Amino acid sequence: MSDEAYMRAALALARRGLGETAPNPSVGCVIVQQGRVVGRGRTATGGRPHAEVAALAMARGQARGATAYVTLEPCNFTGKTGPCTEALIEAGVARVVVGATDPHPKVNGAGILRLRAAGVSVTMGVLEQECRAVISGFVMTVTQGRPLVRLKLASTLDGRIATSTRESQWLTGESARRAAHAMRGRHDAVLVGVGTVLADDPELTCRIDGFRKAPLVRIVIDSHLRTPLMSKLVRGAAEHPLWLLHRDGADPARRKALQGAGVKTMELPSSAAGVDLAAGAKMLAQAGLTRILCEGGGALAAGLLRANLVDRLAWFHAPGIIGGDGWPAAQGFGLTKLAAMPRFIPVSCERWGDDWLTTYRKAA
Repeated sequence: MSDEAYMRAALALARRGLGETAPNPSVGCVIVQQGRVVGRGRTATGGRPHAEVAALAMARGQARGATAYVTLEPCNFTGKTGPCTEALIEAGVARVVVGATDPHPKVNGAGILRLRAAGVSVTMGVLEQECRAVISGFVMTVTQGRPLVRLKLASTLDGRIATSTRESQWLTGESARRAAHAMRGRHDAVLVGVGTVLADDPELTCRIDGFRKAPLVRIVIDSHLRTPLMSKLVRGAAEHPLWLLHRDGADPARRKALQGAGVKTMELPSSAAGVDLAAGAKMLAQAGLTRILCEGGGALAAGLLRANLVDRLAWFHAPGIIGGDGWPAAQGFGLTKLAAMPRFIPVSCERWGDDWLTTYRKAA
């Protein structure tokens, strides 16, 4: 098999960890000895142990003289774990094939230099773009100080998410809804506005048995702490973390009651639209989140687009039309010139039952 084939196997492992390894990136590692895979591993839930350590534990003595395929440059500093470079060197690995360099200032090529100084052959950049896509949330936190934000919308063909009477369940079919739950499962947190909470009383969990081990953080932009104490979100806060982002000056008694129910409240500066979403994104990165899935509704979608915080777009279209009196997927956000319109580049299009999912990434 080729280097690309083994790296694809490592990538498959890395993708399985998406949403469960924050604040660390999800990394995959495959160790090959004379054409046979003798060890495999991915970053564990919570970020430890690292993929290389897990793969070496499986390989044991068979790692000596072997080739390790790693989707991300091995770390070369002591944090909560020892350096993966030293683990590879001590195990006697002869060659390391790396997908992408680590942008973290403590690594950023130092891992490669350490391996080569120890006599280990290193090959760089195998399936680099695919490897970078997996760590895109981690890269965003390191380079921009905020998580990657994916906006998920489910609308009719004319971009409506509810009728004029706010009826919205269900626009899409069962297959599309299952795909949306899987999408939740691959993120660190799911984000909605308080309007969605008041209208739908959602749970915001990944309801696919066995899909993930780590609990999914639920986040609500709730300027005035209106989330009801008897909502499903609050009642489930002990099992699934619930964070409310509110504006400064919110009712202290209300905040205390929510905190007593196990809710984490996070104060943000006020803005004309409620709270400063850019400041909120930085706060969420500082709290250890790297990948956030926003599920609306229209006011929050508009706010994120206005603040240039949408990095990926996942749009489910149901084959129906509601008309202009329905609720739009994104409410108005002051756009007056086409040149200022947020633009996205198509990535993929796939069918789920009778519905279509189109994904995009932000244009540079």
